[in-house]
Amino acid sequence: MPVSCVQRIDFHAVSRSLTDLMDHLPAFLADLTAVLGVAAIITVVFHRLRLPVVLGYLLAGLLIGPNSPTTLVADPLIIRTLAELGVILLMFSLGLDFNLHKLVRLAPTAGLIGVIEVGLMLSLGYLAGQLLGWGTVDSIFAGAIVAISSTMIIAKVFAEREVSRSHSDLVFGILIVEDLAAIVLIAVLTAVATGTGLTTGTVGSTLGGLAAFLVGLLVVGMLTIPRAMRAIVRLRKPETTLVASVGLCFAVALLANAAGFSVALGAFLAGSLVAESGASRQVAELIRPVRDMFAAIFFVAVGMLIDQRLIFEHWGAVLLLVGVVMTGKILGVSVGAFLAGFDTRSAVRTGMTLTQIGEFSFIIAGVGAVSGATSSFLYPVAVAVSVVTAFTSPWMIAVSDRAGAYVDRRLPKPLQTYATLYGSWVEALRDSPRTTTPWGRIRRLAGYILIDAVIIAGLIAGTSLALPHALPVLARSLALGETIGRLVIVAAALALAFPFLIGLVRSSRSLAHTLATSAFPAVENGKVDLGLAPRRTLLVTLEIFIVLLVGAPLVAVTQPFLPPYGGLAVLLVALVLFGAAFWQSARNLEGHIRATAGMVVHALARQSSGERPTALEDVRRLAPELGVLTPFTVSAGSPAAGKTLAQLNVRGLTGATVVALCRGEDRIVFPTANEMLREGDLLAFSGAEHAIEEAQQLLSPLGKVRLAGSTK
Repeated sequence: MPVSCVQRIDFHAVSRSLTDLMDHLPAFLADLTAVLGVAAIITVVFHRLRLPVVLGYLLAGLLIGPNSPTTLVADPLIIRTLAELGVILLMFSLGLDFNLHKLVRLAPTAGLIGVIEVGLMLSLGYLAGQLLGWGTVDSIFAGAIVAISSTMIIAKVFAEREVSRSHSDLVFGILIVEDLAAIVLIAVLTAVATGTGLTTGTVGSTLGGLAAFLVGLLVVGMLTIPRAMRAIVRLRKPETTLVASVGLCFAVALLANAAGFSVALGAFLAGSLVAESGASRQVAELIRPVRDMFAAIFFVAVGMLIDQRLIFEHWGAVLLLVGVVMTGKILGVSVGAFLAGFDTRSAVRTGMTLTQIGEFSFIIAGVGAVSGATSSFLYPVAVAVSVVTAFTSPWMIAVSDRAGAYVDRRLPKPLQTYATLYGSWVEALRDSPRTTTPWGRIRRLAGYILIDAVIIAGLIAGTSLALPHALPVLARSLALGETIGRLVIVAAALALAFPFLIGLVRSSRSLAHTLATSAFPAVENGKVDLGLAPRRTLLVTLEIFIVLLVGAPLVAVTQPFLPPYGGLAVLLVALVLFGAAFWQSARNLEGHIRATAGMVVHALARQSSGERPTALEDVRRLAPELGVLTPFTVSAGSPAAGKTLAQLNVRGLTGATVVALCRGEDRIVFPTANEMLREGDLLAFSGAEHAIEEAQQLLSPLGKVRLAGSTK
């Protein structure tokens, strides 16, 4: 009897659930039909117009959403459900392209560039919010929104254009670093948005919970998921692989949601764990159609949430944030890429490629909108900024090469000389053997810098968050007024932070000195130090690099806890002082290089006559600051014959510089831009190895097509 009663109760419960499902099914099917139908039509139109298809999805959502006169989908629950499904599969597919080995490989280049750029954008976005009169939380979300570029938009544009492998590798490397930063931002902002605001307890519990969740999931996941996925893939059953992958994706997303974090974080981690199995390519191929469909649903759902009235009311904020995205990303990425060892043209080109925001920005804005932590206008403003930058992005990418060459030509001569040589110095330092470079000491100093910076950031944040609670205690125990009490607390915090600040400065200087000395070792007393000028210039450059690498994220983290513009002002003052020292050292280097180039032209003449075949290599050993010295003869059919160096723009296109020219009995050191090359001329190229290879390919008879295209 009890068993039959239980069975009867279960039957009635299931019956009611099925009835409810059938009642809601027509409405859901109608909404899904509207979403996919309108998206399909507009996608075809946008493909014909050669516009980013993401914009078509947003427009489709705007046309059928609740804020449109032609409302076809008005149920907010269905809209949020569709958006969440799209986010989960989109993040899972992004995670498939990420693994720990790739991160380690990208760390010395794209990793450093990404840290500088994301830190700068977080600060500029926050300051823009403060300038607009927004609250602290709105400003923090604004900084996070403008910090992350759109992988989907860039991938679509690159698919339609011929892009070099080196450029695409650098761009996608930076995007991976940005995606990783976005995951951390989403996790932290989700917890803050659902908490009580920026309090000591909220921040501490958020970071502690996030660390515990990541460590636990990664430890357990690394032991189980890669092995399980390899076993499933070995079955050679695509259907089983697809179902298992999607099931794993939703399971980890559900686990992250239960732990109080975003489903996007869980889906991304699921993808990265699958990537560790080595089966990411097979899974990506299987999941691509499902991902594309739900990505379309996601962007359409984003478009449904656009309230055009709020966009028109806050058009000033839209324009300001668009300016922040374009200016900040060009500046941050270009400077970071140059300091990481890339030539001026490549650095500017990369910066202009990343001048847009996209899918992660929508997710971050959605976290604030759904939780109610941000104002209602922030989400549509973020979407509007994304739409504007998505429209301008293809044009920015198209003109980036010419813009990079233009900037390179307009640099002052000392900076042109330095830009050519610096890339070769970084390349030589990066490729130097462990036996000649103290990498152990370098890693130890970098660890000290990181620890000091984290402690300083913690002291600043902790002092600011504890101040409202500490002032009443001081007033009761010591009878201090609010102003005096505030000064006492700030002074105590400064006293605690001072040793760590001194340690940060000393470790930074020691790290820069160690790297500079590794590139240009000091000579014994009494000998002529030919590496003195390049060593000093490299030392100042590395100090600027470290200031940006540490200062940009430190300012971004501490900015909400400091007076407006305080942290950024300190960083700018430091950069101005270092910039003045750099300019003086670059001018000294210019004179040194011109004197050294005299040896190059004589060595080139001796090598061309066969008197000493290794003459250029001998000069390089005496003057390593000149980088790779390579001879090149202007042969018959070369596009260089009959053109000036200005017309060829070899340095602007490749980063290599002609430091010497031999023509019969003529010997020319640093030929001017108006020097016309002739068949039979012997040139000496200087610069990074990859730059010289590009220059040789450009001036060979096969380089005519590329050279003609670059002058259009």
